[in-house]
Amino acid sequence: MFRQYLIVFIVTFAALFVSKQSSAKESQLQYPETRRVDQVDTYHGVEVADPYRWLEEDVRVSAEVAEWVDSQNRVTREYLDGIKQRPAIHERLTKLWNYQRYSVPQQTAGRYFFSKNDGLQNQAVFYVADSYDSPGRVLLDPNTWSEDGTIALGSKVVSDDGKLLAYSRKESGSDWSTIYVLDIDTGKQFPEKLLWTRWGNMVWNADSTGFFYIRYHEPEARQQFQSLTINPMCYFHRLGDSQDQDRLVYQRPDHPKWSFWLQRTDDNRYLVMSIGRSTDPQNQVWLRAVGAPLDGEWTPLVENFDNEFSLIGNLGEKLLFLTDLEAPTKRVVAMAANDPGRGHLTEVIPASDATLEGVTLLDGKLVASYLKNVVSKVRIFSTAGLPLRELELPGVGSAHGFGGRQDDTETFYAFTSYATPTSIYRYDVKSGESEKIRAPQVEFDPDQYVVRQAFYESKDGTRVPIIVSHRRDLPRDGNRPTLLYGYGGFNISLTPYFSVTYAIWMEMGGIVAVPNLRGGGEYGEAWHEAGKKLNKQNVFDDFIAAAEWLIEEKYTSSEKLAIMGGSNGGLLVGAAMTQRPELFGACLPAVGVMDMLRYNQFTAGHFWRDEYGTTDDPKEFEALLDYSPYHNLHQGVSYPATLVTTADTDDRVVPMHSFKFIAALQHAQAGTAPVLIRIEKRAGHGAGTPITKRIDQAADSWAFLWENLDMSEEKN
Repeated sequence: MFRQYLIVFIVTFAALFVSKQSSAKESQLQYPETRRVDQVDTYHGVEVADPYRWLEEDVRVSAEVAEWVDSQNRVTREYLDGIKQRPAIHERLTKLWNYQRYSVPQQTAGRYFFSKNDGLQNQAVFYVADSYDSPGRVLLDPNTWSEDGTIALGSKVVSDDGKLLAYSRKESGSDWSTIYVLDIDTGKQFPEKLLWTRWGNMVWNADSTGFFYIRYHEPEARQQFQSLTINPMCYFHRLGDSQDQDRLVYQRPDHPKWSFWLQRTDDNRYLVMSIGRSTDPQNQVWLRAVGAPLDGEWTPLVENFDNEFSLIGNLGEKLLFLTDLEAPTKRVVAMAANDPGRGHLTEVIPASDATLEGVTLLDGKLVASYLKNVVSKVRIFSTAGLPLRELELPGVGSAHGFGGRQDDTETFYAFTSYATPTSIYRYDVKSGESEKIRAPQVEFDPDQYVVRQAFYESKDGTRVPIIVSHRRDLPRDGNRPTLLYGYGGFNISLTPYFSVTYAIWMEMGGIVAVPNLRGGGEYGEAWHEAGKKLNKQNVFDDFIAAAEWLIEEKYTSSEKLAIMGGSNGGLLVGAAMTQRPELFGACLPAVGVMDMLRYNQFTAGHFWRDEYGTTDDPKEFEALLDYSPYHNLHQGVSYPATLVTTADTDDRVVPMHSFKFIAALQHAQAGTAPVLIRIEKRAGHGAGTPITKRIDQAADSWAFLWENLDMSEEKN
């Protein structure tokens, strides 16, 4: 319901690097002094030191934290700017990023809506067109909202008649958003300005006179980027009213940490409220007739959190759900609105060995998207579950999209892989024919690259898939600079996709390796369960085993191996480097969850308790303490070269995680490898980050690896 980014330095590029600096591993850096305090917490009789507790303060509130941030950035900036290869890397990133990129179109009332970035625009522009292949006209250009591109367009919802657009703006990368309304024909802005919304769930009523939305209470002054995100409320807003006139539709003050997601069926018969208690997909489902009073009662369809029930659509009183009930790889079931409950389900599409990721009801057919060994498959069924056909995809890779209303006869999807830039396709549901409608013109030749899927054994014998990509001419001599990227959590699947940053890395002579670790959703809910809570160490074991496999297969060596991950993947990198510091040459943990004992006390952290567990439970506390990156750094250990990245307005994984981790790492480091932090200003967890900032950060990361993996031109 709240359900998740990175590929010919050819011979002429290598010639730009005519001088090699002395290895950064041989240099000594003077890190800023970080104050330590005598903070000790006791959990179940165990005393745990937290010497950098003061770094939890918001940088906007604490002058001391702000000065610490500036001093860390100065040291990091001096180091990165001293890498002579960085300007050439930045120039190449800028050049390759400069191509047109389109989103998958959405059709409403005969109008087509899509986003497009001309290349180096900080934010994509939102368009409307009268046909799917028309260039369209600009509806919203977020690049005009701020000089530095840090105000981004969030969610966008078109009314049923195609005349009104409710949309949200997000500033400086924050998850907080503000809702506005636009007249699509005239471009006129309505006076609406709805504050303290977060996840973008807006649902128009059928006559376009208003919409439902989810909001939160206004946080205490100067605490909006730190305080817990709790007590959501569903309201109805009638156009022209002020926000204080909005009608409360649903709230659960008895369960302040629950979350809501509202849908309206396409036939305007039902409102369906999905309730979650964490980031896990398992949810409750409640139902109400559209015509019922706004404060009317809701009928329970699913009253516990044992399984996932995601609404697909309805056929009259028959509701169709995607569920993992008795089906770890998921299936489609039907439930009658007037005869609800788990005991009254009818199976429509049975589970298979492939993981069913999503289903759309279109033109009386079910378009089902599967993952089969991390590769997309799309199958078409009748509403009775009879197989009709398989959509022939343009290659081996990832397909996503397939949205639309139940009576639509067309849909759109995107296709990509590690060596294939994203193209957009139109699919005719009646005929079963696909056509490519938009293809990027990228200075990248897929034929020059090899993409290989393999399987390796983890510590406990589990078979784990991995995809390895690199230049075709690259020798497999055990000495190749290799980027091992992972995530492993929250039921999120890492599927092949094209990335400019990956492309540049491969041009530089690097290898990209992406394993599909337990904790993800690649093989269904059982794969997810095997990597969460008390099983979380399996994820780190899978990642470490991937590193060892790459070395055994003579792709690389420890000295040439870098690991990278963001958010939960930042936790992954932090845990791997503290458990096996000798295995890696460099580490790039981004916006990571590093303090596993206190993560749930900030912003959205409480949503992760079903994924990680909490210190409230003695066994979960023991597991968390065993792998928490912040708590497992030890003096006297030589840690790999590390560049931690975070942002001052990250209010999902608050930056204190990275602050405390790097302070402890700099204090513990016994070796000479640099351990630095790069703190982006006016940015957040990643979404909405301007292209200029993304290019700058990628250039810094790749320059850091070039220096610390010793990637000289004569060796690549």
